[in-house]
Amino acid sequence: MKKKIDLFQQAKDYAFLLLRFRPRTEKEISQRLKKKGFSEEVIEKILVFLRKNNFINDASFAQAWIESRLKKPLGINRIKQELILKGIDKAIIDSKINEILKDYSEEKIVTEIARKRFKRLENLPIDKTKRRIYDYLLRRGFSQEIVNDVISRLLD
Repeated sequence: MKKKIDLFQQAKDYAFLLLRFRPRTEKEISQRLKKKGFSEEVIEKILVFLRKNNFINDASFAQAWIESRLKKPLGINRIKQELILKGIDKAIIDSKINEILKDYSEEKIVTEIARKRFKRLENLPIDKTKRRIYDYLLRRGFSQEIVNDVISRLLD
């Protein structure tokens, strides 16, 4: 019995070590514990403990992640993809994104970024400038439709 308690304590200590650096999702904690060699049973007990004591909360994590990534700024598509990779449930992602979209204008952000980029790249041929800005905005996760509209509007 002592060995199980020791394993639980070791896993808990490791989970707290991970959480000391930054908030984490359940999936991240689970993967890191698995990688350290802890059994599924111990991992599940740790996750229950962490959830019950509010050390991990995927909804809160998603909210904070979205807010921080919008400041970069990154597009909604990229943020959604990052949250999916972090193991956040799609329903939570959609809920948090919908809350944010009430006060967020992707078109406004894309227009700002595109204007700055056009100024920076004004010495290049227009086709090359357009392609670079288009690719840059798509890599940042902005909607293809909005990027096309903004670039067309700015070129007119």
